[in-house]
Amino acid sequence: MRKLWDNPTGLGQVSARESLRPVPENLVIGDIAISPATVLAPMAGVTDTVFRRFIRNLGGCGLIMTEFTSADGVLRKKDQKAKRYLHFYEDEHPISAQLFGSNPQVMAEAAHVVEDLGFDLVDLNLGCPAKKVVKCNGGSGLLRDLPAIGRIFEAVRSAVKIPFTVKFRTGWNDEEIVCVELARMAESCGLAAVALHARTREQGYSGNARWEWIAAIKDAVKIPVIGNGDIRTPRDACAMVTQTGCDAVMIGRTAPSNPWIFRQIQQYCTAGEYDEPTEADRYHMIRTYFQMLIEEELPDAIGKMKQFASWFTHGVPGGAHLRKEIYESNSDVEVLARVEEFFESRLRGHGSSLGEMGGSLVRNT
Repeated sequence: MRKLWDNPTGLGQVSARESLRPVPENLVIGDIAISPATVLAPMAGVTDTVFRRFIRNLGGCGLIMTEFTSADGVLRKKDQKAKRYLHFYEDEHPISAQLFGSNPQVMAEAAHVVEDLGFDLVDLNLGCPAKKVVKCNGGSGLLRDLPAIGRIFEAVRSAVKIPFTVKFRTGWNDEEIVCVELARMAESCGLAAVALHARTREQGYSGNARWEWIAAIKDAVKIPVIGNGDIRTPRDACAMVTQTGCDAVMIGRTAPSNPWIFRQIQQYCTAGEYDEPTEADRYHMIRTYFQMLIEEELPDAIGKMKQFASWFTHGVPGGAHLRKEIYESNSDVEVLARVEEFFESRLRGHGSSLGEMGGSLVRNT
């Protein structure tokens, strides 16, 4: 299937006579209502509590997910990283905790801990392609052992009452596509929904996501199917729903570079057009996120700021200079000061004041 961004003059496989279907307004997974049917994908080093709340506050995202967390780490009382990954606030509901591991009993016990912590859902990661995770038979490394996955499904499902879901890839490589079989097994084991990142483990994050496999899974099971891969614009989200029939869309790498994407999808589905952020809006966004990092007192706040700088300043004139200043800063307060100096100077040059910065957006149809 061609995506809209592959064919800027047309609508991929959606003909000019066929209107795009909107992303559904609602989705129910088990007994958890999600509205709208959009999901922030779990991303290592990205979807901590600050970023999740930041996305939630911008609007339009129905379900947020934690960074993928080691089930072994959850059970180790002194594993501070796992505790940090599973820290969340009440305003983050509905929220799903994603776990990875290969031992059914460990996975079941970790899922029970997650349930006791108050998460709304628990998700199994079968998609991470990282070598250090695959080497331990976690993430996409399990895709070559469906019986082992079945044992994990059964153990976790019997251990918790909250909805249990799974996110996986199409298979290890193009010769070992297992996604349809895996989805059917998930349904038979009582899982409440499945999410497919429509790439193989061998692909990593390269090439194009093959949406036809999302459609194949939708045809094969009755539980909700969430589609993931190559959604870069609101029209891409609607095209995925139109071409695959999926019940919800999940967005990963687009979110850090365009955190407005969920709100834009909601706008596009409602009105057929959506807002693009101005430079002043981008300044407000960066400053808000960096202030949240400082207030949260994360041990790696300055590292997070430098990590996100390249995403948040994408498309900003002079952004390379700002990124250099951020990378050379020695404290989180200094980073925030460099951001404020840069944007306030630019806004003064355009005759704008700080009081005029919010909400002025241009239309994009």
